[in-house]
Amino acid sequence: MNKKGSGLEFLKDAGDRLNRWTDRWIPDALVIVFILSAIAFGMAIIWGGVTPYGAVQAWGKGFWRLLEFAMQMCLIIMTGYILAVSPPMKVLLDKLSSITNPDKPWQAILTMALFSMIVAWFNWGLSLIGSAMFALFLIKRNPKTDYRLLIASAYLGLGCTWHSGLSGSATLIVATPDNFLIKDGILADVIPTSTTIFSPFNLVLTVIMVAIVALVMAAMHPRPEKTYRIKPELLDRLKLYEPPRKPDGPCSPSSWMNWWPGFNIMVAAAGATWLFWYFFSRGGGLTLNVVNFIFLMLGVIFHWRPRSFLKASEEAGKTVWAIIIQFPFYAGIFGLFKYTALSSVFVKAFVAVSTPGTYLLFVYWYAGLLNYLVPSGGSEWAITAPYLLPAAGQLGIESWKTVIAYAWGDMMTDMIQPFWAIAMLAVAKLEFREIMGWLLIVFFIFFVLTSIAFLLLPFV
Repeated sequence: MNKKGSGLEFLKDAGDRLNRWTDRWIPDALVIVFILSAIAFGMAIIWGGVTPYGAVQAWGKGFWRLLEFAMQMCLIIMTGYILAVSPPMKVLLDKLSSITNPDKPWQAILTMALFSMIVAWFNWGLSLIGSAMFALFLIKRNPKTDYRLLIASAYLGLGCTWHSGLSGSATLIVATPDNFLIKDGILADVIPTSTTIFSPFNLVLTVIMVAIVALVMAAMHPRPEKTYRIKPELLDRLKLYEPPRKPDGPCSPSSWMNWWPGFNIMVAAAGATWLFWYFFSRGGGLTLNVVNFIFLMLGVIFHWRPRSFLKASEEAGKTVWAIIIQFPFYAGIFGLFKYTALSSVFVKAFVAVSTPGTYLLFVYWYAGLLNYLVPSGGSEWAITAPYLLPAAGQLGIESWKTVIAYAWGDMMTDMIQPFWAIAMLAVAKLEFREIMGWLLIVFFIFFVLTSIAFLLLPFV
């Protein structure tokens, strides 16, 4: 494997330094939420107008406010994973990998980047696992491709498109009837996806960024003598998920039922019928529950047999433990903002430093900065929505614009945040610093162009 420079060593060095700084100073996500809780406690006592005892009461009152939301986030990850490892997806990825020319490695990079970002727009959990699997198909057919750049391209969906799409946390929360923001009086009514996800601004910006980022990644493929090629021994270690095999020969009634596809067909048919009623008879819109329902039904039918679906679900369950254990603590921070005067203080601060023309840009930057410490779009939205939305209202800015600015800012720093890359890198057998240099280049381009966009959004 050629380990010579790619011509962009100064960025790779910067990426390596940033990754080493992260390893040294950024603790586990659970420790971060403990630290943030302590900071929120201190702010509630100093500026929230409560005693330490009152702060504890507010924290405990909010602790279980996000249980439904936490379950929804778990299902987004699990349904994406289940669908990504299904047999039809494996066939699709194999077919897609065959369209690239092995003698033109930039085509593999372009295909990988487009796949990651487009799929993430539909479901970020599917993109995270599906892109890792697709990268393995591509590298086996395109051995001349720079492996590190390929894996960096596979991670783009998490940093460029996911929160602008159909599984975006903030956009789907505000579109869900009786969500926690409405129940707590922060929002008066739902904000439909027609004004956020499907707004012309969001769609056009998404298309522009996908095109630019994909072309930039393809253009960055190094010359042959500087390409980081995968060694045969590493290629042999890259294993794809294998669904369980149906046992041969006679089987017991219980085993027969476990493998009978009729159950999956009936469930999927019932799901399709409900979706037809919901969209065409009732005229319903997208919510977190509806998106999860769609991908759950796809997972059921794509795995075809109950045993295969169950095995994939078991594997997917290993990826959601962090959300299950951390979300109650983020809900506690939400309680400190909601049930003390702290949110009012933050509203006044944002209004004081912003104008109607700069507020959305500040929200965009703020969400990106905070995301590096709270690497969960849903958790961060629960903490920040109680003051971002009221501040926007005081400045006369439509709520949907604030939601979009937050969503894009939240995902902006995901591409230089190693938290969500862990699962992908475990499949790829790489370390985050090995792909950070490429991602930094994309981050700088993305940051500049989208910052300009959010300076223009107030006038849209």
